[in-house]
Amino acid sequence: MIVVAGEALVDLLIAPDGSVTAKLGGGPYNAARAIGRLGHPVTFLGSLSVDRFGSRLFEHLLADGVDNAAIVRCDLPTTLAAAELDDLGAATYRFYIEGTSAPALDHVPTSLPTPTAVHAGTLGLVLEPMGTTIERYIRTLPDDVPVLLDPNCRPRVVADRQTYLQRIEGLYGHSHIVKLSTDDIEYLCPGADPLSYAHALAASGPQAVLVTAGGEGAWAVTEGQSTMVPGRQVRVADSVGAGDSFGGAFLAWWLDHGRGVADLADHHAVVEAVDAAQEVAAFTVQQVGAEPPRRDQLSERWQRA
Repeated sequence: MIVVAGEALVDLLIAPDGSVTAKLGGGPYNAARAIGRLGHPVTFLGSLSVDRFGSRLFEHLLADGVDNAAIVRCDLPTTLAAAELDDLGAATYRFYIEGTSAPALDHVPTSLPTPTAVHAGTLGLVLEPMGTTIERYIRTLPDDVPVLLDPNCRPRVVADRQTYLQRIEGLYGHSHIVKLSTDDIEYLCPGADPLSYAHALAASGPQAVLVTAGGEGAWAVTEGQSTMVPGRQVRVADSVGAGDSFGGAFLAWWLDHGRGVADLADHHAVVEAVDAAQEVAAFTVQQVGAEPPRRDQLSERWQRA
């Protein structure tokens, strides 16, 4: 059972013409749905409101096959994100978080299943008390449980950059896979060459670093090795949820093929998983909002997984 920890919220997608569409979202929420739609056992560790938006978030998790044993319900209103889309479908986010549901995760339920892997990131590493709750949980995990960390940096939400960087850098030492976009790297280490940053990171802790570069593709980096996996050439509706579905798909593929922490030393296997994750992300960007594919909507290799 993959445990995906972090926030669930509602994205208000604002098109260039000013029209607004409400979509269910949050990086970890999207990743959990992607894993569930791909048919791999998954549970979501997060706080959801009992309001109408929160109920929709809960219902859609269940509909996508996500286990609800670790979901905490609360009376606070659902967290909102306004995603302003440009003419190319890229999103710029503004968040409405004070006194809302997502940050309210202050404990790990005793009903949380034993994980086969853990995925954590986005606002789940920023907002309190959720950030502290998730950080403590990750630090207690056995070394043989693969941890994928996806900072998915949101500078507008980070109140104290230095404290945030310390948390991220501390969690690198407890993570086996780190997924970063080129934008993430620019925020975490301004001016750094993304590939050089990834190599330095892979040499200091995580066994694999995955660097996404939009439509260009993604780098698979292991200690001393790197491979650029080209992106798919597709018509982009918007980029919402692309990175989330990529990270979720990587973990689902990895575990579906019986691989664990030790196998991350196999560079070819990491490249193969990145390419499979690219296919999932390419499907997602062709949809409006974070709508990852189901396994039967993908190529034959996913049917054999």
